[in-house]
Amino acid sequence: MSSTTDGPTQEQQNQQGGAPTHAQVLSGGGRPRPWKPNQLLTPERQRRRTLAVRGALAAGALSVGTLGWSVGEALTYPGDDSVAARLAGWAREHQLGVVVDELENMKYDLDPPKVGGSLSGEALARMGATSSPVPAKKTDVTLRAPMRPLVTPKLHGEGVWRVLATAKGRPIVQGTYVRPDAEHTSYQAAIAWMSGKHTRYQLHPGLREPGEEFKTAPTIVKTKRTHLVATWNGGFKITDGGSNGGFHLDGKTVGDLRKGAASEVFYKDGSFDVGVWGRDARMTKDVVGVRQCLELMVDKGKVVEDIDDDSKWGATDQSRMFVERSGVGVTAQGDTIMVVGQALSARTLAELMQRAGAVRAMPLDMNRAWPSFMSYNAKPNPKNPKPTNILDFENPPTRYYHQATRDFVAVYAR
Repeated sequence: MSSTTDGPTQEQQNQQGGAPTHAQVLSGGGRPRPWKPNQLLTPERQRRRTLAVRGALAAGALSVGTLGWSVGEALTYPGDDSVAARLAGWAREHQLGVVVDELENMKYDLDPPKVGGSLSGEALARMGATSSPVPAKKTDVTLRAPMRPLVTPKLHGEGVWRVLATAKGRPIVQGTYVRPDAEHTSYQAAIAWMSGKHTRYQLHPGLREPGEEFKTAPTIVKTKRTHLVATWNGGFKITDGGSNGGFHLDGKTVGDLRKGAASEVFYKDGSFDVGVWGRDARMTKDVVGVRQCLELMVDKGKVVEDIDDDSKWGATDQSRMFVERSGVGVTAQGDTIMVVGQALSARTLAELMQRAGAVRAMPLDMNRAWPSFMSYNAKPNPKNPKPTNILDFENPPTRYYHQATRDFVAVYAR
């Protein structure tokens, strides 16, 4: 028999249409609600609650909307970057670089580069195409002696230099192809050489990296393409600190020009150098551009002793991954060496630059979206030379004829 002190059941309350008391709500058998029912609030408190709920909903909608706008803007900015590259760039710009690195590591573990095998027919044809015409008249620039390949026996055309761009009959930009090591024999690395005496160099900012507006355009505008012979990519991002260095151009510096950092240095007379900031170069009235990225991989003609130290070349373990990479260096004669490859570790990138003649060399960017080297053929149209990728990566050869996302280097014949 039930007690006479028991209150009406919830069902009875509903049938009677009466509002439950706060005590009845708390004794309903479930967990106590963390707020009072509206029926127990004064009209003024009900109004305040309604405003607070609407404010919270608006703030949530604004956060979601802002996130959506931010991602949407990253997916629609000008340029040729892929969706994956845009999303990765957005993540790094929003302090999510660790997540991107981990995803890249997972992808690498699931689909590592192939070991063994042969080059594709297309790659073999590219390597063997050494019949570019050599200037008929003698000049002070000749084709370089063949580079000793890293894999034996060598393939037809492997390590043999060919003309990529000429100026006044001189082969001032030359290139060759090799396999990067004895294990990854189904991949190619490409090496370019540029005559320091007959070229001049221009650093360009990107539309989003290094993240400031400069007088220099983030593209090679149509009026600046005459005598263009080569371009290559920039390095790790300045804006998220990945480069561990700074960027200087047009009298403006983004980040800090770090003493000891590997640096591309651009001078007022158009010359170019690679070295340690504070040792081989420092800020003077003749310096017009500086692009820093990590530390030298080759110094005094030798691969640095700590080349296998993961902490120096990017995220943990990534320096030992065999992925797309790029790097640049200078020879003892003041010429430029640039390397891009499809399956390179930090060590094999350094060894290729050193073997090609670099006495000082540094890493640039990595992964499929960013490494690039293009040469330009002025014969069809001297004012708008035709670009060609030395290796096929994600972006088209015209990438720097459009607004570039990241900084890059343009090379002109003197």
